[in-house]
Amino acid sequence: MRNDGKKNVLGINISVIDYEGAVAAILKAGRSRKPLKVSALAVHGVMTGVLDPEHRWRLNSFDMVTTDGQPVRWALNLLHGTGLTDRVRGPALTLKVCEEAARAGLPVYLYGSRHVVLEKFRKNLKKKYPELIIAGYRPSLFRRSTDAEKKSIARDIRRSGARIVLVGLGCPRQEVWVYEYAELLSIPALAVGAAFDFHAGLLSEAPVILQKYGLEWVYRLVQEPARLWRRYVLLNPAFLAMLFAQFSRLTSFKDPGRQPQTASNFA
Repeated sequence: MRNDGKKNVLGINISVIDYEGAVAAILKAGRSRKPLKVSALAVHGVMTGVLDPEHRWRLNSFDMVTTDGQPVRWALNLLHGTGLTDRVRGPALTLKVCEEAARAGLPVYLYGSRHVVLEKFRKNLKKKYPELIIAGYRPSLFRRSTDAEKKSIARDIRRSGARIVLVGLGCPRQEVWVYEYAELLSIPALAVGAAFDFHAGLLSEAPVILQKYGLEWVYRLVQEPARLWRRYVLLNPAFLAMLFAQFSRLTSFKDPGRQPQTASNFA
């Protein structure tokens, strides 16, 4: 089990952690009713922080930021010699957390996406882990919430008895949500992205061979070209160029970002 703190990748502090370490930390916080901000970032997620100082601050406030994408794991190993042999993907982490939560009797809450996705996701989780307690679920509003709505959402989640919240709003909205809600909820909140669609059976995951060689993005691009082409065509080369600059010590990316002055209230 590894949980060796964080290392700087383009100014974003990425966790040197494996699945066992991540699940253990999340379950511990869930049992103790303590807030824990967690996200799994691929290249796009890292770049949202690189390009936006306020979002960089948010990400660097997270307790755990795992290596969702192979290039992020490779970057961590290249820059810091961490020797991580596997990434910690959001979809896989979701299932591992649910499996252990079922064994421990810790209720989970599903927040985000659409009602139809949540229904299928919930049913598939219960089929896979019959003992899992799903305390509740709530779809995204697909707009900014009012302060009253934000308080209502947090209150509903607290009253459900949930000990862990899984959040699927897409990057970077889900990380903003976790940043703004974690203290209100006082339980672990995990931004797990496409895990909702994958485990609802509405979106297929890339073949293992593509995942192994860091080409998952190609599969996703073919699935959703209109939505994702800018993300991959523009951000992937930028990530590589900046990684070269950090590796060559042309820049250190030490700027932690700028604390947001107002809440975004993404819901």
